[in-house]
Amino acid sequence: MRRPRWRSAGGALLRVIAVWAVSTVAMLVLAGALPDFRLQSADGDSATRIAVTAALAAGVFGLLGALVWPVLVRTLLLVPALVLGLLVFGLNGSLLLIALWLVPDGRGAASPETAVVVAAVMSAVSSATGAALAVGDDDAYRRRLARLALRRRNTVVQDPAGAPPGTVFLQLDGVGHDVLTDALAGPDPLMPTVASWAGSTHTLTPWRTDWSSQTGASQLGILHGTNHDLPAFRWYEKETGEVVVSNRPTSAAELQRRAMARTGDGGLLSADGASRGNLFSGGAAQLALVLSVAARRGRYNRSRAGYFAYFSDPANATRTAASFVVEVFREIGQALRARFRGTGPRVKRGGLYPFVRAFATVVERDVVVAAVIGDMLVGRTAVYADLVAYDEVAHHSGPASRDARLVLRRLDRSLALIAKVARHAPRPYRIVLLSDHGQSPGETFAGRYGLTLEDLVRAGCGLPVPRRARRSPTGAEARNTARAALRRPEEEPEETTRRARRAAEPIVLASGNLGLVSFPSIAGRATREQIDRRNPALLSTLAEHPGIGFLLVRSEEHGPVVLGPRGGAHHLDSGLVTGEDPLAPFGPGAADAVRRTDGFPHVADIMINSCCDPETGEVHAFEEQIGSHGGLGGPQSHPFLLWPEELTPPVGEGTELVGAERVHHVFRRWLTEGGGPAVPVGEPPAAGEPPAAERRPAGDGSRPAVNEIRPRGAAPEAFSPGRGGSQEEQR
Repeated sequence: MRRPRWRSAGGALLRVIAVWAVSTVAMLVLAGALPDFRLQSADGDSATRIAVTAALAAGVFGLLGALVWPVLVRTLLLVPALVLGLLVFGLNGSLLLIALWLVPDGRGAASPETAVVVAAVMSAVSSATGAALAVGDDDAYRRRLARLALRRRNTVVQDPAGAPPGTVFLQLDGVGHDVLTDALAGPDPLMPTVASWAGSTHTLTPWRTDWSSQTGASQLGILHGTNHDLPAFRWYEKETGEVVVSNRPTSAAELQRRAMARTGDGGLLSADGASRGNLFSGGAAQLALVLSVAARRGRYNRSRAGYFAYFSDPANATRTAASFVVEVFREIGQALRARFRGTGPRVKRGGLYPFVRAFATVVERDVVVAAVIGDMLVGRTAVYADLVAYDEVAHHSGPASRDARLVLRRLDRSLALIAKVARHAPRPYRIVLLSDHGQSPGETFAGRYGLTLEDLVRAGCGLPVPRRARRSPTGAEARNTARAALRRPEEEPEETTRRARRAAEPIVLASGNLGLVSFPSIAGRATREQIDRRNPALLSTLAEHPGIGFLLVRSEEHGPVVLGPRGGAHHLDSGLVTGEDPLAPFGPGAADAVRRTDGFPHVADIMINSCCDPETGEVHAFEEQIGSHGGLGGPQSHPFLLWPEELTPPVGEGTELVGAERVHHVFRRWLTEGGGPAVPVGEPPAAGEPPAAERRPAGDGSRPAVNEIRPRGAAPEAFSPGRGGSQEEQR
């Protein structure tokens, strides 16, 4: 039963008065505690006069925060988002100085540095008071959260009482099935919110990635239904002479275009969806922090709107900026502790890394969570969000480290907030928790053997090798997201890659513990016989190295062949194995995963997978990471799904869920259950089958025919993807 409008208005007025009163008291306390902050004239004033001055200053500061701050933040979207976060303290302090200047008779004054402190405390006090007063009133609580997320009040739900349930897919980037299981175990679980779901309202199911066990391949397959021709995190394309990097904005945009052309539709989120913090859009009209559109400029880039939606509340902005600073010092302290204790293995964690980590674990987390909250409060049908905090920390601290476990605990609190807000949404929501891959521990290849993979390849080719091993670039997903937020230009290929192009030397790239070798001077894919004629010692040098598990090449006579130590070989076409099977340590699905990748047009001339200890799951990354993913071996290939029990099981009993494309198919089915949107639920194309775009028409051919996707029972003219947002949002 709806409350009378006058009662709602009266309650809101009382809350405003209460917040004002508490803010006034806080300002009086600060004036007494801080020597450079005063609320009285130089000759002194009565206690009543000082209280009136405090009330006026608190009221003006609150009005400026409500009216001026959102306009200021929208203007500052022209500057890098991370810079905006760092400017929050100064901007908030400036508003306080203006408020004191507006107090009559000049009774309020503060030094600039003191104003920053007072403004931060005032914002935190008013925000906490407003939240505490609203908790007991469901309608007020929902309105407050919607205001914090700055979402428009018009909703996509036409009839909230009878609306079908929406679905929120929350991706915990890099959290493997075994890591989650450990975090839920025991009487005092590390993630109590998720532990309360598992076994009661949700069911935990493992799934297995493709050979390329990294976010680009998994997320493209999940959101767009295909990750065909995505052999690794980064690879070299001979026809263009370019290196494609999955988390580079221009590369992500091209990969998304290729996927949409292959499938013939917009993606998982085409029907009233929202994509938050992802590499790809999934066809969603509502975007925030999506890399595939980050390279756009002007009004068509809606990805940056997520920053405005969060930072336009001064309390949120202040809290996130303070947490950012704390996280920077936390990383510095944790790195120093690991160094002094001699904890191993270790990688360098200096330079800009503390700031990249703080961006991933604080700024990106807070913005994404706020965007998801806003999506639920306006009733969007499908939301997919990626939280990258754990993955970023685990790369440098280790997947089972204390540092990474603390990040999981903080992520659990974010999940608890999302679950709480879901109870106030205008429609019921099903929360699906998942990961895109796991992480495998282990010392880096260079740290263990004293040379990089590139050095080993050059030695096998008889080329000069540097005396000191060079650092390999890291493939952590958050780095390019932070660069996009800072509006920094994309990273250019390494100097060694540019030099190799000019000198026709082999180009060596790394994707976790997966390495790729390409010969630019050989047109098309180089065969085993061509490689042996040019560099007779190369393949044996690689296959016999103790840090290499296996390598894939194509033979003119036998087709794809997997080579391993001691002369072992696995012929993928015939299944013939000679000597020791090099794929045996990597599990029964390894041959299928490698065979599928061999059919990609842009598979490298030589694909190299590091060795794996079958007992510990340790691998040796070819990058500077002690927690890695990208190839086969260990926990990296085993992510999880935690799904509500009212949904149908993802696979039949005794069947394993394999591949990101199959996960996409499951998610499409789930979106239709319970009266959800009528998105297509076709099977992903089999190997060698023509792409969907060639099997059925896709509108006029210029873009996928996604306008036919609409909620069940809705007339075609009553719905269009993204309905409920402004025209600018739908662009």
